[in-house]
Amino acid sequence: MTPVCRCAWAQGDPVMEAYHDAEWGVPVRDPRLLWEMLVLEGFQAGLSWRTILHRRDGFRRAFDGFDPEVIAAYGTDKVEALMQDEGIIRARAKIEATIGNARAYLRMREEGRNFAEFIWSFVDGKTQVNDGTIIPASTHTSAALSKALKVEGFKFVGPTIAYAFMQAVGMVDDHEPGCFRRA
Repeated sequence: MTPVCRCAWAQGDPVMEAYHDAEWGVPVRDPRLLWEMLVLEGFQAGLSWRTILHRRDGFRRAFDGFDPEVIAAYGTDKVEALMQDEGIIRARAKIEATIGNARAYLRMREEGRNFAEFIWSFVDGKTQVNDGTIIPASTHTSAALSKALKVEGFKFVGPTIAYAFMQAVGMVDDHEPGCFRRA
């Protein structure tokens, strides 16, 4: 059996390999799933994606399946409970940002704005295929997305987080040359 050639960052960890092989870089058009991925990328700030990915089930449990309507209603008791939950990253600012981000997401929806269309408008609705050899931490596009998200009231959405999000949800293809997932 010939070994699968995949991006170097995904090798050696079965969870990372599965994520790379099935999810990373696959275009996501579902507004709620895009919001979930944005929240998870925000929790990654200062940490590795591996740390977040290994706790994703814990996040989904703790944050009620990433239901923005439920999360938007969280109060101080829920924040305190989340601060005690060892299945997630217990960072108060990130937890509070998640609640605020749920409210921002819902406000956009109530205004009749589709979160997926908003997100994908930054790449004209099409995946940008890069060369896969030079992978930036951020780009002009991720900076523009970051700025627009902040205007909407989102937090933990800086240009670097925005670029990692863009990679994760398939807005950009940064698979390495030779990777079986390369476009």
